[in-house]
Amino acid sequence: MLDKPVILVTGASRGIGKAIALRFAQAGFACALTARNAAKLQETAQQVTEAGAPQTLVIPADLTRDADIDRLARTVLEQWGKVDVLVNNAGVLFLKPFTELSIEEFDQMMAVNMRAVFLLTQKIVPGMISRRTGTIINIASLAGKNGFKNGTGYGATKWALRGWASSLMLELREYDVRVITIFPGSVNTDMAGQLPSAPLPETRLQPEDVAHAAFQAYVLPQRAMMSEIDLRPSNPKKG
Repeated sequence: MLDKPVILVTGASRGIGKAIALRFAQAGFACALTARNAAKLQETAQQVTEAGAPQTLVIPADLTRDADIDRLARTVLEQWGKVDVLVNNAGVLFLKPFTELSIEEFDQMMAVNMRAVFLLTQKIVPGMISRRTGTIINIASLAGKNGFKNGTGYGATKWALRGWASSLMLELREYDVRVITIFPGSVNTDMAGQLPSAPLPETRLQPEDVAHAAFQAYVLPQRAMMSEIDLRPSNPKKG
């Protein structure tokens, strides 16, 4: 088993996932990184190594495929023997009126935003329970607490994630495993750029803000857990 702390981040090739990987790399974590884009993932791996990660694993995967999720978890556990922090960050957004949203688009959002989270966490949690330590960080969205126009499919996945995470937290706390869910507002990423209601880029949250919140929640004493974090732009401005 690796003698360094291990973090596994989904959607690590850009945006929030990349920022979280970099922040934990600075703290000396070995980083297991996954996303669909292998080239972008390699760029992230190079940067987390430069930031201080003692070891890095790059595992391209399509989280809509059960076999890829199984391979991802198996590779990390076989190579390093454990996962100390699991970050469920990968997400898909189709922003459309309800009557125009296809069932294929809905299924893809549900597959990545919820089903993959369920499956991957289920493969990682037994090791955390047996070692009586671990942290699961879910990147949700304020869309999981508030509805928004043309967000019926995406919002449904994030409300589902919130319900799942709040129940899982109650199950795992007796094993000293923490479940933390972050609900960011508008973040300056490619996904936020799809939202016509998004504030000006310079007044949005930055991916590093979410990474900072994730790390601060992690470094709290074991006796303390921020189970939910609402993270909003302090003064968003529209164009």
